[in-house]
Amino acid sequence: MKLENERYEVTFVEKGGEIYSFTDKQTGLQYMWQGDNDNWGGKNPSLFPIIGNTYTKDYQINGKTYAMKNHGLIRYATLHCKKDDGKEVIMELDSSEETLAQYPFPFHYEIAYTLKDNKLTITYHITNTGENEMPFTFGLHPGFNCPLCEGEKFEEYTLSFTNEEHMQQLVFDPDKKHPYELKDVVIKDMPCSYEEIENFATLIYKDARSAYLTLKGPKGHGATISIAGYPYVAIWTAKKGAPFICLEPWYGHADFSEVKEDFYHREGTMLLSPGKTFTTAYTIEVF
Repeated sequence: MKLENERYEVTFVEKGGEIYSFTDKQTGLQYMWQGDNDNWGGKNPSLFPIIGNTYTKDYQINGKTYAMKNHGLIRYATLHCKKDDGKEVIMELDSSEETLAQYPFPFHYEIAYTLKDNKLTITYHITNTGENEMPFTFGLHPGFNCPLCEGEKFEEYTLSFTNEEHMQQLVFDPDKKHPYELKDVVIKDMPCSYEEIENFATLIYKDARSAYLTLKGPKGHGATISIAGYPYVAIWTAKKGAPFICLEPWYGHADFSEVKEDFYHREGTMLLSPGKTFTTAYTIEVF
């Protein structure tokens, strides 16, 4: 599956419905992280119907216990290609016995890709095909090569919000013994820092007002993702020396400590009525 124009080529795989590559044919730059066994085997998974996991790694619905792997179902599933006509790529997944054993709600999931110039638009449609309200949350986890160019260093890259942000950072206890705290921060531009990410495990910000978050290197190349409409944005890499960074718009988040609320009322959980469709989108623009 492929989308292509004179300058850029984007390819996709049915495993997770993911982007496999985003290449500048003129410069040869590969923008998307390809995954490896030494740092992080993921690439750009979609997080549904859970981000991270619950505190206990399981949850109860109507007195029955269920469990999902980290970040839910889609990243582990093989989607079906519904459309691949050179203008749009659409992949889909319907709930099955396998998904219902982990998440007891019937659904139809679609991810659609379109490419215009240097901008890839990714649109998601999630439909509740069952008879009961469906609790879920949703997020993105795209990984970008960082550095992109030979001779550059990770620490020479900058992350920039569209506007100066007065927002809150979720600071959580890695041992999950205490509830997370909210720290007021003011950020417009920030250097990529292994130490900063390692110090907080993941940088998670709440209620950013900017439309975009941009990763840019010293030679002027990078990527911009749209974050408008997403209540949280996370920044992560695997460890010091890992040659990638993830820029992640989220609707919710994992449990960072013991949570008293049930699965329907966890922070960031949305409820979708029977027959209704949840639609969201974001863009990746490379330069």
